[in-house]
Amino acid sequence: MFRNITPVVQNLLLINIVLFLVSGFVLPQLNEWFALYYIGSQYFKPFQFLTYMFMHADFWHLFSNMFGLLIFGPLLEQFLGPKKLLTLWMICGVGSGVLYSGYNIYRVNQLESKVETFVNNPDPEVFNRIVLDNRGFFQRSVFDFVDEYSRNPGDPAKINQAKQTLNAIIDIQSNIPMVGASGALFGILIAFAMLFPNTQLFLLFPPMPVKAKYLVLFYGLYTIYNVLVNNPLDNVAHFAHLSGLIIGGALVYKWKKDRNSFY
Repeated sequence: MFRNITPVVQNLLLINIVLFLVSGFVLPQLNEWFALYYIGSQYFKPFQFLTYMFMHADFWHLFSNMFGLLIFGPLLEQFLGPKKLLTLWMICGVGSGVLYSGYNIYRVNQLESKVETFVNNPDPEVFNRIVLDNRGFFQRSVFDFVDEYSRNPGDPAKINQAKQTLNAIIDIQSNIPMVGASGALFGILIAFAMLFPNTQLFLLFPPMPVKAKYLVLFYGLYTIYNVLVNNPLDNVAHFAHLSGLIIGGALVYKWKKDRNSFY
């Protein structure tokens, strides 16, 4: 595997690994500077649309993305050429960040609208629904407060505490950073499936062969399912993965139409 590594894949691996080590052991501030924040956050900077894709949350996050690049990247680089592989990786990564940011604006605006509805007309049922929809951000003790507030809906102290709780959730939602090269990697996956659809891949779990087109189809359907379900306990940016698939698919489709672009 390592004997066949190609130049762009090698450089991308090195950059991601070095930045992971630097941010983990030398300069932890890199995680705050380079992660992609909500556009309305005080921590947001435009360059984060580029830098977030070179940062990772932990070793296994880095390993899964780099392993995927190592498996699928070299053959794509040999077929497309170094320039096109790098273009694919960068456009899918940056594009995923941009589309996810738009999706995040929608989610935060939806939350702010629900909180505003509660503030204008405090109602324990409305508060309870917001808590359930965002339960991944709360400690279990919040449900004790939900019960207390439901029994005393007119208590000014309980109403004020509920408002403070919901405003804190808006602040948390607005300052959760996104990191990782998954959007770029999903662009690599869809490109591989479109260009080498019948290539047999041997899975580790479960141990069985599967064609590339079916593997990517499964990933795509699984990603769409998670976007639609929107599990509040799931901290994976599935919409960014879906964005990488869409952007990568569109880019390869455009290249395939122009046969002269392959050489």
